[in-house]
Amino acid sequence: MLKQRLFYFCLFILMSYFVTAQELRCNISVSSQKIQGTNRELFTNMQRDMYEFLNNKRWSENIFQYGERIECSIQITLDEQIGSDQFRGSMQVRVSRPVYNSSYSTVLLNFRDNDIDYIYREFEPLEYSETGQNSNLVNLLAFYANIILGIDYDSFSLIGGNDFFNRAETIVARCQNAKESGWKSFENRRNRYWLINNLQDRSYASVRECIYKYHRLGLDVMSDNLTDGRLAILEALGLLQKAHRIKPNSYLMQVFFDAKADEIVHIFKPAFTDERKRIFNIVSEVNPANSSKYNALIQEKTN
Repeated sequence: MLKQRLFYFCLFILMSYFVTAQELRCNISVSSQKIQGTNRELFTNMQRDMYEFLNNKRWSENIFQYGERIECSIQITLDEQIGSDQFRGSMQVRVSRPVYNSSYSTVLLNFRDNDIDYIYREFEPLEYSETGQNSNLVNLLAFYANIILGIDYDSFSLIGGNDFFNRAETIVARCQNAKESGWKSFENRRNRYWLINNLQDRSYASVRECIYKYHRLGLDVMSDNLTDGRLAILEALGLLQKAHRIKPNSYLMQVFFDAKADEIVHIFKPAFTDERKRIFNIVSEVNPANSSKYNALIQEKTN
């Protein structure tokens, strides 16, 4: 009887773990090769603390099963150490999600932040408060945790990431007096301020609508109906063309195509000539920075 009760107790604990798993499965990498003469264990502990902070914290009230966690990675490259505990460098944030009924994972975000500056003190816990003061490192990680969740939710439901983007915007607002860069509008046009500003700007609502239609109505349909899925993606990208003609050179569109340019070519290269020409006209206008990649769409097929 005792063994049976113990079995059910363990089963209950196991089920609870799978039902209440945290939202993120985030791989953290800290590269410190450019910094010489420092205890290397410091960076091992730094990487571990960031990993535990992002993956063990609950970022929402939503219930995630273990297998539903969002796949993402953050790669930090440290360029210099200032004093004993301050570091500067860059961060690459990458988010992907599975495509329905396939083994394929699509990249949602591939974003580079060149304004990374934080203090890390070994053995000092990373703790986040929504109302109190946080270190710049904690603010950075919390900001991108909410960006990751918001982008993922937008890909499954129309404007589904609002709650997370609102939280990210709040973090930016609270960091306006921070001495570290990356949080303010006047510093440059390609930082955290402008990323969340564009995501929240109604002028760019069509970009977020595109994210939903591209993934949920396009990619997720392709395993059942390749033609319908491809057409939905073409129509989704057409939304970007209309927005571009009203308000060109959106930073948010650049962020979108940083993740999607190669995939778009891969999706449409096998299509019929007329369809390839249509998608080429759209993406080459909206995203001329990747025009060399898009040229593959109008090259004649060879046997």
